[in-house]
Amino acid sequence: MKIHRAYRYELAPNRMQRSLLAKHAGAARFAYNWGLARRIALYEETGQSTNAIEQHRELNRLKKTDFPWMYEVSKCAPQEALRDLDRAFQHFFRGLKEGRRVGFPRFKKKGRDDSFRLTGSIRVLDNAIQLPRLGRIRLKEKPHVEGRILSATVKREADRWYVSLSAETEIPDPVPPSGEPVDVDLGVSWFLTLSDGTKIEAPKPLARYLRRLRRLSKRHSRKKPGSRNRRKSALALARLHRKIRNIRQDFLHKVTTELAKTKRVIVIEDLHVRGMVQNRALARAISDVGFGEFRRMLTYKCAWYGSRELIVAPRFYASSKTCSACGYVISELPLSAREWTCPACSTRHDRDINAAKNLLRISTASSAGSDACGDPSDGAALGC
Repeated sequence: MKIHRAYRYELAPNRMQRSLLAKHAGAARFAYNWGLARRIALYEETGQSTNAIEQHRELNRLKKTDFPWMYEVSKCAPQEALRDLDRAFQHFFRGLKEGRRVGFPRFKKKGRDDSFRLTGSIRVLDNAIQLPRLGRIRLKEKPHVEGRILSATVKREADRWYVSLSAETEIPDPVPPSGEPVDVDLGVSWFLTLSDGTKIEAPKPLARYLRRLRRLSKRHSRKKPGSRNRRKSALALARLHRKIRNIRQDFLHKVTTELAKTKRVIVIEDLHVRGMVQNRALARAISDVGFGEFRRMLTYKCAWYGSRELIVAPRFYASSKTCSACGYVISELPLSAREWTCPACSTRHDRDINAAKNLLRISTASSAGSDACGDPSDGAALGC
């Protein structure tokens, strides 16, 4: 079957290449902001909208007179930025129709949104990559890319540049694992509890580095705006944020890959993460473990590695309050209660293991809230 898979590598550019990368990111950011401002003005004047193709034609007409510096970069950078803007508006209007809360496209800021995408002639060499208008840029590790390269997205994180290659490749149909069906109960104390009693704790990198993060943030706020010391403190803060994000991503990739490769049927909860983070007491802890990213990774990896089915339990199923032995449902179970005794059959339950056992029963009746694995060709999937 055909899938879209992304490969991410760190670049090792020289001083001139760093300058050229920054110019491409600046051109993409400028085109996005210019297109957004033009759309807002057009709607206020005429009540109509436009699209990426029309805006790209208008921008090309203005290049010679108003923006001659844009000829220094690849034409793909501003063109793909306008396509991103078009998709952002499509998602916004689709969210309005479906009653979902999708934010209005916002303007991009230098230092925070430093990225661009290129298409066309992209070649992967032995220890480097060949990009349009940028030439050959050395990589910090030997690349291994399979399939036809569709695009290359270059992004700066703190003081490092990364390239993500989107490739279309053909893989053999995966063989379903022989493991038993398993339920995955997500939580904060224990990130993951399986129906067989296995518990996995999340690294919680934000909680680990929160004290240092606060100290660097306070130090940064005291620096004079525009000074060299403020730029240094901003870089130190960005490096710490990058470290926290990398620790979380590494953990989620390893856990989801192991589940998808070894479990035949996986049952997970349909958690309302957006509503859960409204709880001020738990918002930081929930965001630190990454429930939403866990489900996204597990969905496409099930299709990649052969898990027969990914079942999503109904959102309001009382898995924690239901006795897995007799089916009795208690009326109240505070979050602080990690163990409880069933008043009907006197069975002592661990909260997380009991919930996992209850959710496992849904695998025998997948029609009650099943959700098949997503399309493995989805471009949002990032391989591990």
